Amino acid sequence: MRRLFGGLLTLVVSAALLGGLGTSASAACDTAWGSLPKGTLSGHAEGPLERVRTGSQSCYDRLVIEVAGSGFGYRTEYVDQVLQEGSGKPVPLRGGAKLRVIVQAAAATGFPASSPNLADVTGYTTFRQVAGAGSFEGQTTIGVGVRARLPFRVLTLPRDGGGTRLIVDVAHTW
Repeated sequence: MRRLFGGLLTLVVSAALLGGLGTSASAACDTAWGSLPKGTLSGHAEGPLERVRTGSQSCYDRLVIEVAGSGFGYRTEYVDQVLQEGSGKPVPLRGGAKLRVIVQAAAATGFPASSPNLADVTGYTTFRQVAGAGSFEGQTTIGVGVRARLPFRVLTLPRDGGGTRLIVDVAHTW
């Protein structure tokens, strides 16, 4: 009986200490978004795709695509190969998985739509490369080289001064 009581006491004290210390960063990340395609290709933006930027958060890496207009269609999905708009040539991407982001908005004048490095993702946990795959007939494609096929989510938010931000978050872990 004494052993049983001692064992239970040890278990209760251990659980209380672990609960009081908090959880690890990965356990605190609610990134159960899945890896299936997201979005629909319906409607074109009134304005062009103007800018791409990235950020690294504690639970995910973020891609932000800024479009001058709103109401545009988009599609984000893992693919075997990201292909260039117009030519259909493969876009080489670093990483174990390839995420294709199609935005129904033409690239703004001067936007490097076919650049192999649209953003510097050196040191990111999940992103390996962000590359332009071109803009053709009012549609722009961006390829994201990802460490592995990880869950992602897609959001649209208003942009200060007008327009829309298309946000793609890719989790660091399952």
